[in-house]
Order: sequence, then structure tokens, then C-alpha cells
Amino acid sequence: MHKLSQQVSFALKECYKCDGISTRQHNEPGGSQDVWHYHLHVYPRYFEDNLYLTHGSLSEPTERLVFAEKLRAWFQANILVKN
Repeated sequence: MHKLSQQVSFALKECYKCDGISTRQHNEPGGSQDVWHYHLHVYPRYFEDNLYLTHGSLSEPTERLVFAEKLRAWFQANILVKN
């Protein structure tokens, strides 16, 4: 899981030219988790992006597709994850 998050970080840095990366993991209802499972958020960060001060908003699937395609292409060109 952590090796993959490192590789996602590399992809985000190259594809989105972000200044840095933040990772977060939440557990149990107090951590905003309703169904037990492990998940790790990997965020591209930019100077003064105020990530922790925003409430976020949902985007449309067509908007997300552009970003997903960039990451998919990066992983196809940089196959790093091994079993």
C-alpha cells in the first residue's frame, strides 16, 4: 500500500507539477469512517492551497476523467508496482 502511495506521489508530481504531497488515513466514526476498511488519501499540494481550510466540492465525472487519463498514462509508461 505504501509503495503504491509513493508511486502515486511520483505520478502526481510529474503530471500535475505540484509543489508537494500530503497523505492522510482515517479510522472509525470519529475519523469520518462509517465502514471499517483501510484507505489512504494522497493529495497533490500547492503552496498556499489552503487544503485543510476548504470544505471541498464534488466534481463531475467528465472533469475527473481528464485527471485520471493523465495518471493512467503515467502508470502505463512507468510500470513500477510489482507483486
